[in-house]
Amino acid sequence: MLLNDRIQAFSKLGKFLSQFKTTDYHKITSVPYTDDFYDEMINKINNAIHYNGWFTKENILFSIQQWSEALTEDNIKDWLSVYALKEIEPKTIGIVMAGNIPLVGFHDFLSVLISGHNVLVKQSSNDNQILPFLASYLIAVEPLFEKRIKFTTERLTGFDAVIATGSNNTSRYFEYYFGKVPNIIRKNRNSIAILTGKETKEQLEALGEDIFRYYGLGCRSVSKIMVPENYDFDTFFKAMYPYNDIINSAKYANNYDYNKAVYLMSNYKLFENGFLMLKEDKNYASPIATLFYETYHSKDDLTKKIEADKEKIQCTVSLDFSEECVDFGKTQSPQLSDYADGIDIIKFLSKIN
Repeated sequence: MLLNDRIQAFSKLGKFLSQFKTTDYHKITSVPYTDDFYDEMINKINNAIHYNGWFTKENILFSIQQWSEALTEDNIKDWLSVYALKEIEPKTIGIVMAGNIPLVGFHDFLSVLISGHNVLVKQSSNDNQILPFLASYLIAVEPLFEKRIKFTTERLTGFDAVIATGSNNTSRYFEYYFGKVPNIIRKNRNSIAILTGKETKEQLEALGEDIFRYYGLGCRSVSKIMVPENYDFDTFFKAMYPYNDIINSAKYANNYDYNKAVYLMSNYKLFENGFLMLKEDKNYASPIATLFYETYHSKDDLTKKIEADKEKIQCTVSLDFSEECVDFGKTQSPQLSDYADGIDIIKFLSKIN
């Protein structure tokens, strides 16, 4: 199978996914194999909600819509244009996926197949409904994928390299078990926003998308804000108000009540507005319904801190702190070239022989 064949297959998958938007479903009969897959895709979306209490229909469709917009022929070709990809003897790449947000492991899945390798996927039980179905669609579009895609619920065996995503604790197991083959092992990371007090209302409201999307469970979810001394939190909270409906989620509300009780019993100082708590904390991984904050004295001091903690940070939202920063409201809409942990997967895969 040639590279162009793989690009065409994934671009057709993107067109198929474009029928399922957060606003509504819209069947497009010109999309290949729609009659065979459309209704069952709706069933898979509904099933995913029941397998994971944190997966809402809106969040599942949001993830699907992001991928539908990314998987265009032009986007995929632009992404791959910086690599000198050659046709290779396919190796088997094992992927251990997390299950914290919908389709969280899709980029790894895409990268392995688009680079010409075979994929062996071990999914989390929290997110195992949609990806195998999308794989079946790919196989219908391009039958040569059938021998290149395998899912397993058992321990991974028979792999030549591994991409594994987990926690700081599971990473020790991954390093022990996968350490003898080429590997990418991801640990806990969180995202931050750097505020100056000069942000517009619209920018701060967009930041709410980075904070609340997926209930803050993604590594690209902003879990901490860095603010100047004497920052006006009232302005921040006013901008967050449009997201107040999140407290109507029972699981989110339970976490809010529990964490608030723990903080109050521990005499921690809090700012809160009924659906979000702000707690001063030097850590990055804040609990659900909590946003950590830390003050900074100068840009130089902040730059040194972020450099020292870069292994803990996935991405940074800011007006103009650095060229690598993400725009407000865009952390959950990464481009194909936005690699988790900053590790270039295509470059990694191209060196496996």
